[in-house]
Amino acid sequence: MIHTLTMPKWGLSMTEGRVDVWLKQQGDSVEKGEEVLDVETDKISSSVEAPFSGVLRRVLAQTDETLPVGALLAIVVEGEASEAEIDAVIEAFQAGFVSSAAEAEASGPSAQKVEVGGRLLRYLDLGEGGTPLVLVHGFGGDLNNWLFNHPALSAQRRVIALDLPGHGESGKHLQTGDVQELSDAVLGLLDHLNIDRVHLAGHSMGGLVSLNLARLAPQRVASLTLIASAGLGPEINGDYLQGFTEASNRNALKPPLIQLFSDPALVNRQMLEDMLKFKRLEGVDQALRQISGQLFGGGRQLIDLRNMVGQQPGLVIWGSDDAIIPASHAQGVEAQVEILPGQGHMVQLEAAERVNELMLGFLKIQP
Repeated sequence: MIHTLTMPKWGLSMTEGRVDVWLKQQGDSVEKGEEVLDVETDKISSSVEAPFSGVLRRVLAQTDETLPVGALLAIVVEGEASEAEIDAVIEAFQAGFVSSAAEAEASGPSAQKVEVGGRLLRYLDLGEGGTPLVLVHGFGGDLNNWLFNHPALSAQRRVIALDLPGHGESGKHLQTGDVQELSDAVLGLLDHLNIDRVHLAGHSMGGLVSLNLARLAPQRVASLTLIASAGLGPEINGDYLQGFTEASNRNALKPPLIQLFSDPALVNRQMLEDMLKFKRLEGVDQALRQISGQLFGGGRQLIDLRNMVGQQPGLVIWGSDDAIIPASHAQGVEAQVEILPGQGHMVQLEAAERVNELMLGFLKIQP
């Protein structure tokens, strides 16, 4: 059988990827799930895994070549196939290939903006059916922190990701920057969308916001998924928070960002440029300082909502090597706890497939 290995689509905004390095060479055997090459996008670098086993018979994409999503990268043959048969498959593929980037531009879903409580909020709404799931990002992040999770999770139900106040493309002006204000913004969006009850998934600070929302409106929260969550203990990496908040150039920003990941190579030039662009927007600096002071003043977590875990069905996911919030905070909570070995703070990006698998399995059994 002749298999085509193509440029993957990681998240809705991805239209192309650059081949960084081939991890397998022409003639090598590959096993299903094995990493074949590394690809860099405008958001992140990641490895492409083989969806099938066989022999890498033909490599078509060159190192440093940038190709659209869906483009042919290589041919993997399971069993026997002649060179002529491989040529025919390649010719047929290339003749019928239409860049999915162009298709996505024409018809793909895009984020929306709405005014809620006098403030602009950006959100991305995908999927349909079931009790909706709301994805809440962490400090300094935005809805793109879920770009490897949102499409997969929305295959099962309606899933909404938003930019919290002070973040992404939502309004930057904050009254106090406390957890109440952030939680109220999420509730306001749910009211605007006429959604009575949701599953909540929060990463880092987004976990604290989700816990507080469950405290404020328990009848509206069907379950809680907490990923490397704040709000479960006092310790937090104060040096990271200070370094990230104060950084105003690439050299200052790179060291704190590297602490987020288990693989420092993921912090590429594009990620640094995008983050600097965000940090230089009017109002962002003040918003980040307000939020950090309210929630993490003095390099400690000031709010403990650990007693909220167990009020609803809960799933807690953590990277064992988290350098921002220690995975030990997951110990003893009344929830399904999953510690992912070797992973860092941005576990939903670095171990997206496993996180998606855990979340889909957890949500499937919830009412």
